[in-house]
Amino acid sequence: MDDDNHWITLAKSGNQKAFKVLYDKNVTLLFRFLKQFAQREGEVHEWVQRAFIKAFEHLDSFDQRSKFSSWLFRLAINEMKMDRRREQIVPFESLDNLEDLAEPDESSFEWHHTLRGWIGELDETKRMVFILYEVEGYSHAEIASTMGIAESSSRTLLTRAKRILQDRWNKETNR
Repeated sequence: MDDDNHWITLAKSGNQKAFKVLYDKNVTLLFRFLKQFAQREGEVHEWVQRAFIKAFEHLDSFDQRSKFSSWLFRLAINEMKMDRRREQIVPFESLDNLEDLAEPDESSFEWHHTLRGWIGELDETKRMVFILYEVEGYSHAEIASTMGIAESSSRTLLTRAKRILQDRWNKETNR
């Protein structure tokens, strides 16, 4: 985090190369996280881009009490939620990936695809907490800060997500 503080301080003083360092350190993590919530990869690119633009525009308001990545994830989650609200008003239907409509090949069935599917079926909040904690390695305090929820809520949501996945696993393996 001290290294991030150095780059943030430089970026706040107008050093664009310092912001580029922050971008390079976080873009892959942010993209990988947001990809879990999108139907189309273009959505993910848009959310990532807008999150970094907002981070650049509002870097002076970042108080450095939390990790830069936590603040950035929160900006990105807000962008995603804003798009989701818009989609409820005016639904968007993409014709980009028509091959995705084909039935999956039964011979290519693998457990990691199944688990990814089960994670995808979790409601958005549980999925975010699960991925941030189990995949990205964030603490409950960081998740709470990122998502604007209580730390105890993060713990509860993770427990519930794990319980749902465990139940699915038990049903699948006890057939």
